[in-house]
Amino acid sequence: MTQNHSFARPDFIEEIRAEIKGYKFRPANRLKTATAPPPANPDACRYLFTVATGSRWMELGEREPTPKMLFGELWHQNELCILFADTNVGKSVLAVQIGNSIAQGKPIAPFALHAQPAKVLYIDFELTTNQFYQRYTHARGHYGFTNNFLRAEFKPDHAISSGTGNYDDHIIAGIEYRIEQVNATVLIIDNISCLRGGTESAPVALRLMKKLKVLKTDHHLSILVLAHTPKRRNPGSALSADDLHGSKLIMNFADSAFSIGTSAADPHLRYLKQIKQRSTAQIYGEDNVCLCRITKPHDFLQMQFEGHSYERLHLRTRHTINRELLSPKVVQLAALGYSQRQISNELGISVGLVNKLMPK
Repeated sequence: MTQNHSFARPDFIEEIRAEIKGYKFRPANRLKTATAPPPANPDACRYLFTVATGSRWMELGEREPTPKMLFGELWHQNELCILFADTNVGKSVLAVQIGNSIAQGKPIAPFALHAQPAKVLYIDFELTTNQFYQRYTHARGHYGFTNNFLRAEFKPDHAISSGTGNYDDHIIAGIEYRIEQVNATVLIIDNISCLRGGTESAPVALRLMKKLKVLKTDHHLSILVLAHTPKRRNPGSALSADDLHGSKLIMNFADSAFSIGTSAADPHLRYLKQIKQRSTAQIYGEDNVCLCRITKPHDFLQMQFEGHSYERLHLRTRHTINRELLSPKVVQLAALGYSQRQISNELGISVGLVNKLMPK
């Protein structure tokens, strides 16, 4: 097959060829070559990097204070930390509990708190005023938060002034305004999906994390950001960085991260797992997850910690999933008067398993 080289020939050559062959010449539509941007001027970029000897960096590092623990090894001062989990497993419950702990200067056992009481700003995109109130009230009264704990409720119906910047720019600017107003040193955002405008694109995630990093640096903040895991996450696999909903750029920009999982052995039992750390060694990995349960003693909804365990003991195995699928069928056939032997033949399972799945 002959190739068409018409786009490579100058127009005057094509015009001659057209005249010889006896057809009307039509100039080809050529793509305009994009003008290459001028190269960056090295002199203009001379302040991008600070260069010093290894010994000098060691001297500078020795002068800086060691980051203190805010929530044990899971979150330290001046870190941008991600807490992610599935919906309705207690992210907000734990986040408020952590914020209240830091504001009071009282640790949540068994997690150490080495920092002094600090001003905490909790940006709440999730709960209404009444929903928040119900979590921290009791028939005898409501919980008394310290003045160091400040909650900001998002007002989506408030018109954002027109001008430069996108939606997230305005939200970050609004958060920064309140940080400066209340002199907060700890920021908790619940949750990141409300900042990202519902998109999971890598460029959006990259811009957002850059903004939070700048916010952390400019105001010397410790930031905890809540995020979701995918809805179709495999419940039989161990929690990992891959379970953070959206682009992995979020995890790459985080200093630390931990997650909440739901136990397959007990639907009311939760466990915390350390996913990423820079200021410490991994303490709460897959062989030492921290078990907890949501409770409400009196007027404060919280996580009550119950010890440690292997993560594999709390994952849904194929056997567990099969039992969950078979149990309602066994109950249905038993209600119809089937014997255990008949149910065994009907479902193709052993009589012993039928006996275990029978309603007591």
